[in-house]
Amino acid sequence: MQTILGAGGPIGIELAKALTAYTSKIRLVNRNPVKVNETDQLLAADLSDRKKVFEAVQGSSVVYVTVGFPYNLKIWQQNWPKFIKNVIDACIENNSKLVFFDNIYMYDPNYLNGMDEETPINPSSKKGKVRAEIAAMIMDKVKEGQLEALIARSADFYGPSIKNSSMLTETVFKPLSTGKKANWMASLNHKHSFTYTPDAGKATALLGNSAEAYNKVWHLPTAKNPYTGKEWITAIANEMGVKPRFQVASSLIVKILGIFMPIMREMPEMMYQYDRDYVFNSDKFNSQFEFKTTSYLEGIKAIVKSDYKKEPVKNDS
Repeated sequence: MQTILGAGGPIGIELAKALTAYTSKIRLVNRNPVKVNETDQLLAADLSDRKKVFEAVQGSSVVYVTVGFPYNLKIWQQNWPKFIKNVIDACIENNSKLVFFDNIYMYDPNYLNGMDEETPINPSSKKGKVRAEIAAMIMDKVKEGQLEALIARSADFYGPSIKNSSMLTETVFKPLSTGKKANWMASLNHKHSFTYTPDAGKATALLGNSAEAYNKVWHLPTAKNPYTGKEWITAIANEMGVKPRFQVASSLIVKILGIFMPIMREMPEMMYQYDRDYVFNSDKFNSQFEFKTTSYLEGIKAIVKSDYKKEPVKNDS
């Protein structure tokens, strides 16, 4: 049995698809789970409940954490450490391996250009401090010999059929598809890596089913030579058949928008990811495993084909 905690999000769905290459016994766990594969076992559970976490983990050989708590600092501070402790305890009790899907918020902002698994941990944001804390909780148990686990880190991600959890979808794909201007934070002139969600799902499944991958941190396969903000907007607009119209939001504008839009209140401390080159290195994974990483243009084409009308969108005047 391989279990996905937080199975309803874009990564959990892609992971469930990919796990069929390794097992027919897949358990999907969230509040309202829906089958991805015909043979999936479903368990409805509130994962903030310790007893439900133990119930979900019971009988699992591998447990994948792809949970996405609401993008709110207080919720993260209250929920992530408690949840991870419960998952660790449940995995230890059930002798289950743990695969934690992570982001790069804990890295030192001064080392984002070419970041790899050895990039210094020195978060500048409060959300980054939470991520650093929970990653350390996992790897500390690994070092103590109590837990067999790995951390799979992704850059910001993009992919087909993503709702409300991809910055690139919300700020570029959706506005351009409705004739509006794309939005980009801080500066259009810096490179920004994005990990393609089907690649992330396949690679996480591969890691979870590779004995040599455990007790390490891995960067998931991500295309090299990322586009700048302007190049992302231009490439997406070209594929949609619209003009690459855009506007840039400064830190001040984001703060003002936060007065009216709660989600934007969470963004000012993360602006640093857009005012410098954000280049994600996955050479360690690529040297260990045979894997074809999706190019950025291939990813854009797949998303437009899957999610947006083929006929040209009329631009607003």
